[in-house]
Amino acid sequence: MLPSTRRQFLVRSGQWVAASSVAACLPNLLSASEKTTTPAWKSPFRVAVITDEISQDFDHACFVAAREFGMQWVELRGMWNKNLMNLTSGEMVQAQAILKKYNLRVTDIGSPLFKVDWPGAPLSKYSPKRDQFHADFTYEQQGEVLERCVEAAKAFGTDRVRGFDFWRLEDQAPYRAAINARLREGAGALAKHNLVFLLENEFACNTATGAEAAKTLAAVTSPNFQLNWDPGNAAARGETPYPNGWDLLPKNRIGHCHCKDIVMKSGGEGFEWMPVGKGIIDWVGQFRALKQSGYTLGVSLETHWKSGGTPEESSRQSWAGMKADLQKAGALT
Repeated sequence: MLPSTRRQFLVRSGQWVAASSVAACLPNLLSASEKTTTPAWKSPFRVAVITDEISQDFDHACFVAAREFGMQWVELRGMWNKNLMNLTSGEMVQAQAILKKYNLRVTDIGSPLFKVDWPGAPLSKYSPKRDQFHADFTYEQQGEVLERCVEAAKAFGTDRVRGFDFWRLEDQAPYRAAINARLREGAGALAKHNLVFLLENEFACNTATGAEAAKTLAAVTSPNFQLNWDPGNAAARGETPYPNGWDLLPKNRIGHCHCKDIVMKSGGEGFEWMPVGKGIIDWVGQFRALKQSGYTLGVSLETHWKSGGTPEESSRQSWAGMKADLQKAGALT
């Protein structure tokens, strides 16, 4: 859990800053033989993977991302069976050294900001019975989570922080104005540090689809408030993400993209995640549209599919499909 007092939090935040300074002075840990990489490819996007979708062993996840997948970017959410928000100063130093070892840069901080119940509203059926991605924070702790996001972004050299708009309510109308105000406050706090708030459309949160995202973006006009566009999550809520959801979005406010695939179960009994290219999402069309819009920011593989035997193999198969679709779209050469 996060520190329970402001004083403890600031002490740990200071340790993170110190860790960042130490890591910056670390030597490159690669030998000449280790620097061999897969043949370089190019993309207009910052093609990445969320590392804990491969492995909780952060060094191994980065090895696979850089050496096998050929990536130069990763998205950080958790490592070593810990949420990113709970790393110690020593673990911060270790993580920064590993990133340097594999010459990897960070697209964004995949934080759990505002992925909690909205206070005073009926309990959401999506409110988890256990923590998700090793994040078990309360609404009252969100101010501290936000500050930890700032420290993580600075430590890992990114200007982007992913967040949400609270577990989905059956009727969000009575609370929507207050939720939007809280999002503005969060964006304002991040703006003081020149950071972007990336709101992810999450099927279990109040903004789930492209249509809902368009409304939220229209209501929260902060210059640093952008969308983490997730077609998979939109499809899970019943939308055709491309082209239907995509067509509704202001293209200049898309600040990140998650890539996974999905199929709907028969009889309306929910959905199932799939390897990229094996589901219903038109990823070739989506990648092509992103490229045509002038988009040059992150596109992260968020595997979620678990049937490949291991998380690593599941991610390997999903990356193969993602890479093929990027190539078909003219977005990877």
